[in-house]
Parts: sequence; C-alpha cells; structure tokens
Amino acid sequence: MSIVSVKENIGIPKYKQIVTSIEDAINNGDLRKGDQLPSINYLRDKHVLSRDTVLAAFNELKMRGIVHSIVGKGYYVSTSSADTIQKIFLLFDELNSFKEDLYNAFLNNLGAKIQVDIFFHHFNYDVFRKLIHDNHGNYNYYVIMPSNLKNASLAIGTLPEDKVCILDQTNPQLSQYTALYQNFEKDIYNNLAKGLLLIKKYDKLVLVFNDKQPQGMLDGFNMFIDNYGISGEVIHSLQNRLLANGEIYIVPDDKTLLRIIKKIKKEQLLLGKDIGIISYNDTLLKEIVEEGITTISTDFNSMGERLAQLIINKEEIQIENPSDLILRKSL
Repeated sequence: MSIVSVKENIGIPKYKQIVTSIEDAINNGDLRKGDQLPSINYLRDKHVLSRDTVLAAFNELKMRGIVHSIVGKGYYVSTSSADTIQKIFLLFDELNSFKEDLYNAFLNNLGAKIQVDIFFHHFNYDVFRKLIHDNHGNYNYYVIMPSNLKNASLAIGTLPEDKVCILDQTNPQLSQYTALYQNFEKDIYNNLAKGLLLIKKYDKLVLVFNDKQPQGMLDGFNMFIDNYGISGEVIHSLQNRLLANGEIYIVPDDKTLLRIIKKIKKEQLLLGKDIGIISYNDTLLKEIVEEGITTISTDFNSMGERLAQLIINKEEIQIENPSDLILRKSL
C-alpha cells in the first residue's frame, strides 16, 4: 500500500499532494502516532520529484505539529489526528496580570485548531535569541514581544518575514514586520496632557524609570514637562527616596506602586492630596486599592482580540493600539 499519491496536471502543487496524502493516512489510521514516514529520498525517487518538493511538504507538516524529525533517523508522526493545527510561537518578556488578560483574549479569539506555545525571555537577550533559534522552523507563526532589547532585530531577522508579528513595543529596525504595538511616547504625552489641570495642582512630576521600560515613555515624559513648563524629575528607584508633599509619581511597574503606597502610609502622607500617583496598565486591583489608582493604560483585551484577527486573516499591517488616562482618586 502506498501512503503518498502524487498526480500530474491536476492543478494542485505536488508538495501539497504529499501533505494531503500524509494527512489522509493519519486520519484513516494507515499511519499512527510514532510511525516513521517514508524517507525524503524514497519519495523523491518513486514520484520523480525534486528533493526540495518533498522537503517543503515535510516542513509544512512539521510546522503544524503533525510530524517531527529526529536527526539522522527521519520523520515521525506526532499526532493521532491531522485535522489540527497551526502552531503559534508566542514570546513574552514576562507574565503579569494585564499580559495575562492579553493572552487569554488572544486564545479565546483563535480557532479551535490553533495551538499556542508561550515562552518568556525575562528581558535577557541571550535567552531571547536562543528561544528564537531553537524554535526556528517549528511554527507557522511567531508573535514576539521584543521589549527594549538591543539587537532584537538580529535574532528576529533569522525568521521568515511573513511569519512574524511584533507585539507591544517596536522600533525602526523592526519596521518591515507586521506589528500590533503601543506608541509609548505619544501615549504618555497625550494622557498627561489630558490630566494637565490636576497635575498643575502639584509641585513636581516624578517618573520612576528603569532599563526595562520603553524608551518612548521617557522621551514622551521629557517632551511633556518641557512643552508645558512642568517641574519634572526622573529617578531609577524609590530606594532612599523621601517623598515630598506636592509630588506626583508616575510608576510603570506594580512592585514600585506597592512600595510607594507603603512609603506614603509610613510617612503619614495622604494619597491623592499630598502625593499623587499615576500607574501604568490598568487592572481590577487598581480600581479597588486605596479607593482607586489613576492609570495610563492600553486595552489589553482588545489587543489580544485584534492579534487573533490579524493572524487568522493573515494581515500584513502595523497597528497602533490606543491608550487612555483613567482618572481615579490617586490624582
């Protein structure tokens, strides 16, 4: 019994005929999970094909998770059903509550036959590069959150351009790729401008900024204080910082938010009166804690939904996810 059938002049590329033959053989039970496929050379010779044609078929099956290869041995069936699957490589910097919202919205809006494998680089370029290198060729699509890693474009550049989507942060070196991103410079500038009347009730605006934060956030902050004549300061952490009555703190990460609330209580200051807080990335907790924390935030649920649509529809586009200022009692 021949597993693979290849016919001439039927209007279907021969590599696709190989793919369909192997899919049918798996679904019919002629091939089972763990079975070895005929070799590339065998199919090449039997059907008078080029080696590249057979390899293209095997690579498609491999990217979809239907088969896997063992170096020096060949290709083996990985699944009991070939009705799956597109495989998506999703590389986040870290997982937190708002990125979990993004992730869940993304999963909930994908088709049932799409598999998503999630990885984390934790702002470490070597980990970032290795994850991309080790998973090259194993997925149909690569969704990558490069954060502000230097040379991220070098690692991403090893992947097929049409199979990559840049998520959350982008830069000019990644301009050729599909992207769904935040414009951090514009977002902080415009949203601080929305709160200008409240900000002017305080004496100083302080940005807590570290090397994990987007450079655009710092640029937009500096542009805002310059253009509006606001007294401003950039600090790297709250360590050894004494809070002063009349300051507003912009805190991009949640650990810093908790630390500054603790400091406010310890120094017997009043949040929203003596000290103002603007946090980044809205969560349910920020609606509740201390009667509400003002945030600058994009809609992560919307971002996840739009990301799913982008991949399903195979769009090649760059989309700026909008951001807004959510005013609460901390300002």
